[in-house]
Amino acid sequence: MYTPPVFRDDDKESLRATIRAARLAQFLTATADGPVATPLPLYLDESAGEHGVIYGHLAKANPHWRVPPLGDGLAIFMGPDAYVTPAWYATKQETGKVVPTWNYVAVHAYGPVEFFDDPGRLLEAVSRLTDLHEGTRAAPWAVSDAPPDFVQAQLRGIVGLRMPITRLEGKRKMSQNRHAADRAGVAAGLAASERASDREVASLIPL
Repeated sequence: MYTPPVFRDDDKESLRATIRAARLAQFLTATADGPVATPLPLYLDESAGEHGVIYGHLAKANPHWRVPPLGDGLAIFMGPDAYVTPAWYATKQETGKVVPTWNYVAVHAYGPVEFFDDPGRLLEAVSRLTDLHEGTRAAPWAVSDAPPDFVQAQLRGIVGLRMPITRLEGKRKMSQNRHAADRAGVAAGLAASERASDREVASLIPL
């Protein structure tokens, strides 16, 4: 990921927070037939290794897991993002030398890829992922709410994914390369937006 120093995020907790907050990731591998990508909900087990281990699952019918990866896999986690119009820059009034851009948060996680179909490991991965996304509901649904034979049948239709993270790259592009008046203009413009994601980006711009 191209990351100028001003946008680089090397803070370990910040990177993990972005991974935890992302509801859907892009999982990619390079193969002899070219790159292969699958959108997947993934979760991070922070208790293992220096950077943690990523888990998820794919449909067994998805050919992605059958194609041997060349080198490490890549999981892309996106945080909040927003379009930035030049109209918000004080510099527009001063010189007119401005262009549109996009503010965003992104984390790229790399590591060796393992696919597995052991029922016990699959059940644990599916249960943890379900608990993660059901946890904020008033009456959370759990995998154990479904009949055991039904759950086992569903497990036979998926393949687990495990990727120990060996390298993390973080980028937090939040107008840090603009002077204070331009940043303030962007923050004010986004804060007034009807989009919740725009308002979230506004709160992340350093003033």
